[in-house]
Amino acid sequence: MHTRSTTILGLIHKEQAAMAGDGQVTFDDTVLKNNAVKIRKMSDDRILAGFAGTAADALALYELLEKKIDEYSGNLPRAAVELAKEWRTDKMLQKLEAVIAVTDKEHIFLLSGTGDVIEPDDGIIAIGSGGPFALAAARALLTANPKMTAEKIVRQAMTIAADICIYTNHNIKVETLQ
Repeated sequence: MHTRSTTILGLIHKEQAAMAGDGQVTFDDTVLKNNAVKIRKMSDDRILAGFAGTAADALALYELLEKKIDEYSGNLPRAAVELAKEWRTDKMLQKLEAVIAVTDKEHIFLLSGTGDVIEPDDGIIAIGSGGPFALAAARALLTANPKMTAEKIVRQAMTIAADICIYTNHNIKVETLQ
């Protein structure tokens, strides 16, 4: 049996950061929830984080990430590296099944329990089952219309992903940092 919290898309564009998440949670091949909230604002609304994977594990990681952000005075790159190091080396944390996308207005990262701290060259991160679809759509939208806002790009890209991926729905929630 496998629970999924599925698609998150984050983008930094035109001095704005935006992150979108769908609302679907499935258990094996059954949809259990349509309106899950998978994105959280942190650090006095200066950082956005979203997760794919097991919800309880992601919530535990959110708490740890918030502590690291506080510990390193809001320095997201340092907090991300320190979280990934702890996640990879701590025996209990190693069992957590989630991936986190996190962004402020300058940096965007994918964090995993294998020690990954990936900052993409193009400022776009997508995770979860529908992540590849959302990523491709966001890149195409950004290329086709670079004047679009980050918020519009992530919303439209997630809509495209939801049209393709059975584990992604159209209950899309978007958060932005201006």
